[in-house]
Amino acid sequence: MEPIETDIVCADGVMLQGHWWTSGARWGTVVINPATGVRARYYHRYAAFLMTHGFDVLTYDYRGIGLSRPARLSGCSQGWRQWGELDFEAAMRHAMDRNPATPVSVVGHSIGGFLPGYAESGTKIHRMLTVGAQYAYWRDYQAARRLGLVLKWHIAMPGITALWGYFPGRRLGWLEDLPAGVAYSWGFGGKRIEGRLPRSDREKVLALFAAVRAPILAVGVSDDEFATRPAMSRSLDYFTGAEAIKIMLQPSDLGFDKVGHFDLFHARHASGFWLDTLLWLRDGINPWPFRRFE
Repeated sequence: MEPIETDIVCADGVMLQGHWWTSGARWGTVVINPATGVRARYYHRYAAFLMTHGFDVLTYDYRGIGLSRPARLSGCSQGWRQWGELDFEAAMRHAMDRNPATPVSVVGHSIGGFLPGYAESGTKIHRMLTVGAQYAYWRDYQAARRLGLVLKWHIAMPGITALWGYFPGRRLGWLEDLPAGVAYSWGFGGKRIEGRLPRSDREKVLALFAAVRAPILAVGVSDDEFATRPAMSRSLDYFTGAEAIKIMLQPSDLGFDKVGHFDLFHARHASGFWLDTLLWLRDGINPWPFRRFE
């Protein structure tokens, strides 16, 4: 079945573009949150897979990305917080309005696994599966790759963004173009997200993260240079009201020599990792108890 195009209206009037993958929602609804600089279309094969296994699935592009990119990207100052507070919030409400009688779960890749904490509707999430979720604190990067990643994402990216008014990632072959606010959220982020927030907002935002009660299965892969154990734990520490299970897989567990940060949503994992995720999304079962860490 072909997906159905849908418009998602945010509280500030911004219109996001998404797609519905409909099956009758036997097992509920899943909202897929992309990684930074990755179009929603990358997750369409996984969405179609979930649809064939009894879920309705909503995929969407954040503001400034893919189908939700405005005619002029330069000068867009909104960042990761707005992607969660406004964009994910709108997607979550869109999903609940379409299927009010079914639970809504979230699959979040990279920053997409952290954004639900910013949203008022985070309290309504049934279950979360995060893949490589973290918020890019540079000291948590893999030691062998840290210097190169810092130079690329924390020095070059903010500098180029300041010159262009947005980050021209496609020209450089560094993911998609990014709004300036998103590039700065990544490039200038620190150890704690509180440092990125106005003092008057800190208590409110931390309370939103703490209000999330959905159980979280947080999955990483050992050759992911971004989502190391410290990085995953640092982001999960904000979800103080949720029970979180942390998993660190080896590429060999998945039948491959290399996996990294972006590979798990490629169709080559349909008969392995994707099937395993059904156990969590459908039944709340951790498929990898032998890879749990604290």
